[in-house]
Amino acid sequence: MTRYVVRGGQRLSGTVRVAGMTKNAGLKQMAASLLAQGTTVLRNVTPVVDLDVMIDLLRGIGAAVEWAEPEVLQITVGEELEAEAPYELVSQMRASINVLGPLLARLGHARVAMPGGDNIGSRKLDMHFAALVAMGAELEVLHGFVEARCNALCGARVVLEFPSVGATETVLTTAVLAKGQTVIENAAREPEINDLCEFLTAMGARIGGAGSSTIEIEGVDELHPIDRAIVGDRIEAGTLLMACGAAGGSIAVEGVDVEHVEMVVRKLNEMGMTIETTPDGLVARADEPLRAVDVQTLPYPGFSTDFMPLAVALLTRAEGTAIVTENIFDNRFAFVDELNRMGADIRTEGRHAVVRGVERLTGAPVRAHDVRAGAALVLAALGADGETTVLDTRHVDRGYADLPSKLASLGADVSRVED
Repeated sequence: MTRYVVRGGQRLSGTVRVAGMTKNAGLKQMAASLLAQGTTVLRNVTPVVDLDVMIDLLRGIGAAVEWAEPEVLQITVGEELEAEAPYELVSQMRASINVLGPLLARLGHARVAMPGGDNIGSRKLDMHFAALVAMGAELEVLHGFVEARCNALCGARVVLEFPSVGATETVLTTAVLAKGQTVIENAAREPEINDLCEFLTAMGARIGGAGSSTIEIEGVDELHPIDRAIVGDRIEAGTLLMACGAAGGSIAVEGVDVEHVEMVVRKLNEMGMTIETTPDGLVARADEPLRAVDVQTLPYPGFSTDFMPLAVALLTRAEGTAIVTENIFDNRFAFVDELNRMGADIRTEGRHAVVRGVERLTGAPVRAHDVRAGAALVLAALGADGETTVLDTRHVDRGYADLPSKLASLGADVSRVED
């Protein structure tokens, strides 16, 4: 077991560069590489635990995956692929469902175990399945596996009930090799979707409307491998900005597209931080006590659900009372009990949390229930009195490449302890 030990009270200072967007973008582009025979090279890829799972999954399907050099991943896909994605790998993370579309498009059939991942609420695949059926696939869920077959995929008009990132990705990676035109209405607009569209377009796909709620895909006969760099991780960038708010101090965060964290910056400025743009990112300062502001999560360009636990961690010591509303997932407040163990005053009811700021938090042993909840506990510990031990940090390592080292480089007293 790995745990983090955090001793609060150290203000942050210095410059840090964000990792490549591995979990939210890189995993999806790794899966999309199955669409083309040959060797695809992904650059600016920072290793995290989920990436290791995806590497094993692609190898199990029949691809050769190797690190060509640090942060450069090489994926070689042959003519023959296995149609089945095994349970022991798919069960470890939800992003495994991203191989369903490419396998169906390439092979005409696929058998993918129902995915696992963080326990943050129901995340049904109904929209994925309805879209594939509209494009000519036959689907069944048998014995925990999604079994999909088709004689020929055809373009279709797909109207999503909700701008789901996962469903949009599934339609994109299936439609690029379908016959005719596919139109996705109410498509997700997250930067990860736009980056995936650019990735597929570079492979030879014909896609219009990326970044809007209507995406048009004209199917092509084949795609080709490419060499491409992944954009900087907006979630890690937001985490570092909020870490500055929790601990105080001044830091520069480089390697992030400012537009990707615009809503986070707006909220942090409302809370009393000063955040300014630079040619390569942002500079953040937190010199005064934070003020409470209400937060509600919404699809991009709204406030991302991934940032919600981090915002709650900041609000625990902000002056005043804030209401936080979670509109995306229905079970994302499990981490609140852990913050309350540190002296926070948080009450939850359904999708709402009432956070009353307290003068100080105190160190305590706490447990990470998922990726962002674990990061939120680390942030709370940065501004707490005494020592905090964060347990089950394997969850944090799924989405962050050694968060303790990155924070320590800015002056935080954070260490990783291996048992």
